[in-house]
Amino acid sequence: MNQKIAITGLGCLSGAGMNLAESLESMFRNQRYPHPPVRFNTDHPVSYPVLELRDEFKLPLDDQERVYARTSQLALAAALEALAAAGWDEASLRGKRVGVCVGTTVGCALNCDDFYRAYKDGDDPELDAIERFLRSNPAAVIARQLKLDGPTQTVVNACSSGTDAIGIGAGWLRAGACDIVIAGGADELSRVTYAGFSSLMITDTEPCKPFDVKRKGLNLGEGAGMMILETDAARGEKKACGYVVGYGSACDAYHLTAPHPEGKGLKQAMNEAFTTAGVSPQQIAFVNAHGTGTPDNDKVETRVLSEVLPGVPFVSTKGYTGHTLGAAGGIEAVFTVACMQRGELPANIGFDEADPELSGTPVAQNSKIDAQFALSESLAFGGNNAVLIFGKGDE
Repeated sequence: MNQKIAITGLGCLSGAGMNLAESLESMFRNQRYPHPPVRFNTDHPVSYPVLELRDEFKLPLDDQERVYARTSQLALAAALEALAAAGWDEASLRGKRVGVCVGTTVGCALNCDDFYRAYKDGDDPELDAIERFLRSNPAAVIARQLKLDGPTQTVVNACSSGTDAIGIGAGWLRAGACDIVIAGGADELSRVTYAGFSSLMITDTEPCKPFDVKRKGLNLGEGAGMMILETDAARGEKKACGYVVGYGSACDAYHLTAPHPEGKGLKQAMNEAFTTAGVSPQQIAFVNAHGTGTPDNDKVETRVLSEVLPGVPFVSTKGYTGHTLGAAGGIEAVFTVACMQRGELPANIGFDEADPELSGTPVAQNSKIDAQFALSESLAFGGNNAVLIFGKGDE
């Protein structure tokens, strides 16, 4: 169970940047780009900032917008970036046992509302939107486009989906089900999601402030984060940029949207991750926290961190990307490995003043690190919690 799984490539696009390099550049410049949504309109009286992709992206597909929904396009774009970084392309993957595991929440299901509205009004709308939805399972899209025939799974486990997908993908390799796995998370912004989080009253009218005393909620975002996982036999002499060494997942089923006040499920997921990794809490150099900026999440999360990982630096990168829902765990896993490679953590943007009710404060400025092991965690609706432990890559 504690076999290390090599990470050979990383890919990411988000509100922070159109690829991993751009995203890191924004984060280490401590810049972010929240704005009112431009891809859809609502009649809500308050305009909440979101972190959409700053530019459009073009996939090597014909008529891509008609063929696949945006979430699947995001997943494929991040997967192609990660594969290129790992030295793979469609031709070189031929004959390899390649699996695909992608986490999402909104997926492609909630951006068909124009069709349903027209149908409800008695019109006879074209079925293009429904056909696009039916062919847009994110993991299946990657497998179909790259002509892969390994195991394929889309994980829908709320905001821990991307983290769970990477843990599951690593498990496939340990079990011998395949030689290479493309794993991560992807989600698009949606009018339904935007309205839903507004109704929950957990969105901030300003750029979000994770762990700050004046935090009022989250900002939504979109994007994808993918990594290439390989067995030692598959990668040969290729160097790893990091390793998946541990994974834990637990559900405390405390509440539909609120975390357990004592972080019961998060502690259980952490313990499982430490056990599978064969790593002690004292070996963790930093934590990429879930850090949504909501009052309850940040309180529970710092409480657990102070108990399990006292004094360990932590940071939320959601100030740069927004909360990307099912993509969050994938994006943050990619950032965790990239920061280990870089030997530096970005400042927790939006944090200015400590909250005396919280059990810790995040990294307030760009900080040098020397990490042998780091932890990335996700807390999700429904009481889902997932944790990944990463090891440092090859020199």
